[in-house]
Amino acid sequence: MTTTEQIPAGTHAYAASIDAIRAAQRRIDPFIRRTPVLTSATLDAVAERRLWFKCELFQKTGSFKFRGATNAVRMLDDAAAARGVVTHSSGNHAQALALAARMRGVPAHVVMPSNSAEIKKAAVRGYGATIVECEPTLEAREWTASRVIAETGGSMVPPFNHPDVIAGQGTIALELLDECPQLDAIVVPLGGGGLISGIAIAAKALKPSIRIIGAEPELAGDAAASKREGSIQPAMKPVTIADGLRTSLGPMTFPVVRDLVDEIVLVSEADIAAHMRLVWERMKITIEPSAAVGVAVACSAWMRRKDNADMQDVGVVLCGGNVDLAALPWME
Repeated sequence: MTTTEQIPAGTHAYAASIDAIRAAQRRIDPFIRRTPVLTSATLDAVAERRLWFKCELFQKTGSFKFRGATNAVRMLDDAAAARGVVTHSSGNHAQALALAARMRGVPAHVVMPSNSAEIKKAAVRGYGATIVECEPTLEAREWTASRVIAETGGSMVPPFNHPDVIAGQGTIALELLDECPQLDAIVVPLGGGGLISGIAIAAKALKPSIRIIGAEPELAGDAAASKREGSIQPAMKPVTIADGLRTSLGPMTFPVVRDLVDEIVLVSEADIAAHMRLVWERMKITIEPSAAVGVAVACSAWMRRKDNADMQDVGVVLCGGNVDLAALPWME
């Protein structure tokens, strides 16, 4: 596995390349949706620039994760695929891998914490995966996944720290810049870094002048700390409502964030909730809190600073729309 020590700053030996991302686009195109780009005059006025929203909430399974999962599953040779795939996840990746495996006709085993929401378990089962429950700790998840791999011979497909997953997520940038070549910047929600890594690699290859802005909750600001310190800083039990962004960077995603992400901007929980509600009310689309983090950055005081005046056309990746309707942040 690639490590941060093996990739010094400034090198381009990243886990994925523009060629791998283009190949991923050809590979997954028959199976995914090309998601729409929407605009909003209301949000343009708030941001004081033109915003172009890439709506991955309309992707199959409700998030961008289906791209990377599909690419990883389709990259397996027939013998490996027949043994199935394995992951540990309680969120969007679990659903994405389950459907990607079902569409290829291979088994999927998903390790989920015993305290995962029943609605998430039901969705994973609905896509055809076998759920293996474990204690709600990272150590238990990893140990259980290793046991399942040993028992089944399945291939591990992690949520973000995998070259085929990163390449699949990078197809978002190919679509977005094909439709909106005028973009000066792209704002991307940032958790484990698979999404922003794929987008940064593709976008910088297609348009070197473009700026890639990471959007991260203040309560899960480990990626900003990692970029600042020059090494991976683990997330310390983050409690943000943006549950999809609670993960630390991995050894394959950190070098890309370090080298190709121009800035990481932190936003408060109040701003996340407020911008989630604003999008629901004015754009009439149900984004999840993690997607609202990117909207909050695009509409922030940071974005309106004079030194950012050159960013007049800004892409914003709405990463997903899987919302727990029983726990909306403005219902407390």
